[in-house]
Amino acid sequence: MPATTTTATAGDDAERLSATAGFVREQDTSVLLSRVLPGLDGPELRALTDRCRFAHAAVLVFPPDEHALRTDLASCGLSSDAQAQPSVVVRERLAARHHRDPADLDVWILRPVVRGPADEHRAVEVFALTVPPGSDLSGIAAEERRLDHEAHLAFDVTRPDPLVLRGLLASFARHGAAADGGGYNPHEDGTVFYFTAPADTKTAYRRVELYASGDHRDVLTEHLGRSLAPASHARERGGPQPAETLLWLLTGAWTTQALAACARLRLPEAMNRHTGTDSSELARAVGADPQSLATLLRYLAMLGVVAEGPDGFRLTAVGALLEGEAPGSMRSLAMMYGGPFYQSFAHLTHTVRSGQPGFEHLYGENHFDHFVRDPELASLFDQSMVSSAAMFAPLPAHPVLTAAATAPGRPRTVVDIAGGTGELLGRVLTAHPTLRGILLERPQVLAAARTHLAATDAGGRCGYRAGDFADVPAGGDVYILSRVLHDWDDDRCRAILRHCADAMPRHADLLIVERLLPSDATPSLATAWDLHMMCNTGGRERTADHYARLLEEHGLELVGHTPLALGAHALHARRP
Repeated sequence: MPATTTTATAGDDAERLSATAGFVREQDTSVLLSRVLPGLDGPELRALTDRCRFAHAAVLVFPPDEHALRTDLASCGLSSDAQAQPSVVVRERLAARHHRDPADLDVWILRPVVRGPADEHRAVEVFALTVPPGSDLSGIAAEERRLDHEAHLAFDVTRPDPLVLRGLLASFARHGAAADGGGYNPHEDGTVFYFTAPADTKTAYRRVELYASGDHRDVLTEHLGRSLAPASHARERGGPQPAETLLWLLTGAWTTQALAACARLRLPEAMNRHTGTDSSELARAVGADPQSLATLLRYLAMLGVVAEGPDGFRLTAVGALLEGEAPGSMRSLAMMYGGPFYQSFAHLTHTVRSGQPGFEHLYGENHFDHFVRDPELASLFDQSMVSSAAMFAPLPAHPVLTAAATAPGRPRTVVDIAGGTGELLGRVLTAHPTLRGILLERPQVLAAARTHLAATDAGGRCGYRAGDFADVPAGGDVYILSRVLHDWDDDRCRAILRHCADAMPRHADLLIVERLLPSDATPSLATAWDLHMMCNTGGRERTADHYARLLEEHGLELVGHTPLALGAHALHARRP
């Protein structure tokens, strides 16, 4: 990169940091809310001002290194010693937008403190993508500076409870803000609600964030447009809530098929995240009837999968996950849940009455045997399993794997039992170059696994074993059972754990990746998957105590468990 370009770029970043810091220092919460949501005034404005406060504005910059970033911060009057942490969320969004491997992007987040006009505690949220001189990332930096995708305003909810949150979300929606994703962070114990600002907003920021301390995933589900959202609208209108609530719940099947249709039509590939496209143009692009597609798009907009504006329909962060080539794509999962698993759920009553999986009742065999007979469906299933790979992201940093990677002497071996196409094992071996791996899988899956792992740095350190659970290789140092045990009833789980225990040396560790059922009535993805496993595989989700009892029967002790993404946990077991 020429020196003149580097200087200009650095100057641009410093100017943007300075402008953002000045904006944060000057804003009054009430005035800013009225600008973000035009038409918000009077009692409703006072109510919102009482319940949330302006917290920060975000900016994405592109320093060549950390020293340059801290120099820019100091030049803007911002603390140059603010703590920096990796920003996984922004890294994943950048990777999705620019079709890059997230591992190629070094993204950090810092929150230097500034003070508001009444000495309020605020911050500038600085995202930094490291772009060294001459890097091929300079094109990403240029486009992101021009479009400012990551710039947003954030408000903290001062007294978050479900009623207050629903009222705030309803106010934002009434004034044109569209739901655009969100999430719960168990490490911070906080829930984030994202919006796209109304088309007539009076600020330069196109995204808005509401942050509520605590776990509000039930409200988040409503925000994302799932089944409970319409029920909250019924309560606000004072309508016949029980009947209307039940009607909305009964339309859950329509939601599943709408998402599957969106994926099958490849609608996300024809749309843009940041500019709208007319429904007629989309119909031509995907080969659909214009009027029928417009009806589908309106429904998807209600779900928060797309957003409608004056220029047409655009894709939201949720909808982007249905794009086939997007990092973390869930397209295959949508097609599985809208296909064979959808059909088997029509036999849920039979499952509850008989104890026989609906899948077996429908197809005459269990789903693993059925997929063997249908290679195309088997491939779709394997791809759908990769769709949830985001839950694996923190696992390579688990202390058991780190200890194995840094142990002196011979290289340690990680055995991934029924590890599919090697997505998880590849991540582990890539993160720890000193480790070796063995993948145990069915013969028909190993071919795809070899192809996948051969394209990674881990391919040369991985061996392959064709077989079933009775063929668990002996002599490993760390054994992994990821999303395996929930496929089976307790008797089959005991057999699998017996094979593992027989193969494990005295010093070996076992990592189990599963969703854990809550011990109370707390809403959980595991509760939904418990029903799914019962109907489709004859398996079940379990509590941590249940897993501990199964492990104890085979001389293994549950040492502890740590949360992962998507409601999963990593359970660590070993011999006492």
